[in-house]
Amino acid sequence: MPFRYDADMRFAILVAIVMTVSAAPPAKTADPTFAPLWLYDGSWHVSRKDQPAGAKPDTLSNQCALLGKFFTCSQVVNGAQQGLVVFLPANGPGHFYTQSIMPDGRATGRNDVQISGNTWTYTSRRDEGGKTTFYRTLNTFSGKTKIHFESSHSENNKDWTIDSSGDEVRVGPK
Repeated sequence: MPFRYDADMRFAILVAIVMTVSAAPPAKTADPTFAPLWLYDGSWHVSRKDQPAGAKPDTLSNQCALLGKFFTCSQVVNGAQQGLVVFLPANGPGHFYTQSIMPDGRATGRNDVQISGNTWTYTSRRDEGGKTTFYRTLNTFSGKTKIHFESSHSENNKDWTIDSSGDEVRVGPK
């Protein structure tokens, strides 16, 4: 049967368009609830304030995905799998519950993150032997390429002791 340009060509173009659209990955910001979390996706150099002068920064690679209402980031540091961080929308804009799943399958417990502008505040608490310790990590973004972090702990959730701080600088996409 000879090729007919009109009907056959239009059909072939339609099939190509449908196949291309259906094979394309979903847009990273398809759900605006998760839009800020996509900032983590990619590779970062991590320099800690307390690391020795001239020390090579760690390389953190986040491979993030949106699976239904679960936003996840697989984290690899210097080539070693560290865990899977799961984010779930909580009550209110910019508020998420987080859960880290370690390579051995254990989960670390539910925590919170509140995103307010360029400041992300991670909070958690651990109760051990009748004593509660509160933890807080502040991530302050400078655009899409730099994060300053500061991790602290407190026994009263008011007076904070800084445990570590430093900077993450984007070095490339996933």
